[in-house]
Amino acid sequence: MAAELTAHQLIAQHRPTLDLALETIRTRAYWSPHPEHPKAYGENGSLDMAAGKAAFDALLGTRLDLGQPGTDDWVGGEVSPYGVELGVQYPHADLDVLLPAMKAGQKAWRDAGAELRAMVCLEILRRIGERTMEFAQAVMHTSGQAFMMAFQAGGPHAQDRGMEAVAYAYVEQARTPDTAEWTKPQGKRDPLALTKRFAPVPRGIGLVIGCNTFPTWNGYSGLFASLATGNAVLVKPHPRAVLPLALTVQVARDVLAEAGFDPNLVALAAERPGEGIAKTLATRPEIRIIDYTGSTAFGDWLEANAGQAQVFTEKAGVNTVIVESTDDYKGMLANLAFSLSLYSGQMCTTPQNLLIPRDGIRTDQGPKSYDEVTADLARAVDGLLGDDARANALLGAIVNPDVKARLEAAAGLGEVALASREITNPDFPDAVVRTPVIVKLDGAKRGDEAVYTSECFGPVSFAVAVDSAADAVELLRHSVREKGAMTVGAYTTDAEVEEAVTEVCLDEAAQLSLNLTGGVYVNQTAAFSDFHGSGGNPAANAALCDGAFVANRFRVIEIRQPA
Repeated sequence: MAAELTAHQLIAQHRPTLDLALETIRTRAYWSPHPEHPKAYGENGSLDMAAGKAAFDALLGTRLDLGQPGTDDWVGGEVSPYGVELGVQYPHADLDVLLPAMKAGQKAWRDAGAELRAMVCLEILRRIGERTMEFAQAVMHTSGQAFMMAFQAGGPHAQDRGMEAVAYAYVEQARTPDTAEWTKPQGKRDPLALTKRFAPVPRGIGLVIGCNTFPTWNGYSGLFASLATGNAVLVKPHPRAVLPLALTVQVARDVLAEAGFDPNLVALAAERPGEGIAKTLATRPEIRIIDYTGSTAFGDWLEANAGQAQVFTEKAGVNTVIVESTDDYKGMLANLAFSLSLYSGQMCTTPQNLLIPRDGIRTDQGPKSYDEVTADLARAVDGLLGDDARANALLGAIVNPDVKARLEAAAGLGEVALASREITNPDFPDAVVRTPVIVKLDGAKRGDEAVYTSECFGPVSFAVAVDSAADAVELLRHSVREKGAMTVGAYTTDAEVEEAVTEVCLDEAAQLSLNLTGGVYVNQTAAFSDFHGSGGNPAANAALCDGAFVANRFRVIEIRQPA
């Protein structure tokens, strides 16, 4: 069948966008081709909220047939954290049939070259962008994010991360020229002359192991980095968050086929309840790249056992904020309150430990004691979430029973500065919605140390009293070195303290935010400009996104012959 999307058409449409992305990753300035406001997606049109909701509703209770080879069963069972049974069934794959079929299309994909692969990837992202509102509903009802966050993080921000990966992949592949004429003088003899050809070749099949909380945002970087560098990609979603990635696979397969490539270059690996196929897939010899976001335990297992693959992991850490002094006390409290509340703290970047000198801090409102700071922060969170409608819009729903259990247990770990309360969502009465808890701990107590040095994923934070700013800095160093951190924050007006915190973050490879008091928060990162994770501490062995994230997904093979 002739390609419906020609190389010329794809390059004409998407090359300007790629060029803008390449310029932006060089300058690190703000840019996004994907609008993050719902009104930009049209009113009463195919892109608007009503159309997206209708498209999502039409999926419920259906069988999503992707046309994959080797389908031996149909599986499903997703239940929204908001209480909706999705009822969508997905193909279950016989791996001995599917994996060879995926490899069969790699030669043509490899030979297409870096530019055309990038253009196809950008067309996939464009098609996903057209269905952003549908994807927002899918992300909302699998992750428990509130709608606006599911729309932004699951839609345009995820698409930005995918495009960012495509740009980095193109840069690394284009670094080496396609051909070279090599001449070496030999004095009086004729020079040695060779013609050399250089070809980026894929490693093999990439496996993307999806997460429950951010299936697209955390999944797109690895998916598009592997695909753009010539690899086939098998997507293994979290069993509670299949739909967003299944729709992604559906779009990718359609575009690949229309562009004249084998649609089996991208496939879905859904699993039966309790089947746990991730370990089986991760150790298959055909799998040569693995992208994983999730628990430290399984991330460590992958790094230790998937020896045939290049493994990229984002695991867990203990994110810390040092509160030493501020010249905007009200702004600091508001910023921290939002950071602790957003998506019920179910982000790998949410602060957990707030290190506060027990003798208090300096502020523009005068000295504030440790007790005053914790009480004022509790009031700030209460004020932010005092209106139930606004609280539901910020908190979303608790994603799974384990998070709820940790939240309930936290009240017994120390003195409670802010108690969690239950909120009813009138649109989804079965949703589990809880406000954050803040627990006061003593950094000098051994029993308390065991608590705050362990990750407590969810809407739980610890206000840890420390002896001094210097003690806070050393505690930060130890925490990042031993447990890792996706984010570090600090509030200080003291140049020496700022330098000390900065040095720790440089030494221990942690991303630092200083004195955030406005509309930018420590737990948010922007594609094309911010690095998510560093790859240099135990929280993650890779960063989204840098050259190291894409360069080892392919190798350059040289073919040389006499000129």
